[in-house]
Order: sequence, then C-alpha cells, then structure tokens
Amino acid sequence: MNGFYQGMMLVLLLSIVLGLVRMVWGQRPADRLMSVQLLGTAGVAILLLAAEAYQQPALRDVALVLALLAAVTGVAFVRLRPDWEDLDR
Repeated sequence: MNGFYQGMMLVLLLSIVLGLVRMVWGQRPADRLMSVQLLGTAGVAILLLAAEAYQQPALRDVALVLALLAAVTGVAFVRLRPDWEDLDR
C-alpha cells in the first residue's frame, strides 16, 4: 500500500511541474492564478498522501494550512481585480 501512495505522489508531482510551466508561460493573469491554485491543491494532496504513507499525522495539519492559504489567494485575486474585461488580453 505504501507503493501506491508513493506512485500517486509522483503523479501529483508531475501535475505540479506542468502547472509551473503554465504559470511561467501563461498569457493571462487568470491562467497564472489557476496554475497557482493547481499547485496548492496538488500540494495539499501530496501532503495528505504522505501523512498516510508515513504515518505522520502532523502533515495533515500542514495540508490544512496550505489549503486555507490557497483559498485566501483565490479570494484576494477576485477582490483585487475589478477590471475583468482586461483579463482577456
């Protein structure tokens, strides 16, 4: 079962790498925000899998904090970008 968790962590790590590529070469701010949200979500999933694989319950707390930070980032982006028409450029 430990190998399953590690395999899933590798798949999520590949997802993070692809998100980093999109973040660097994203054309619009919304593209970059979505890639950052992907990084946060995949990071939370990796931490939860690691907590189960290595029997470290403290990693669940770290995953919760990371999830809260990702949610605050999304809300801050929406609140600070009132000019939605400019996002298509």
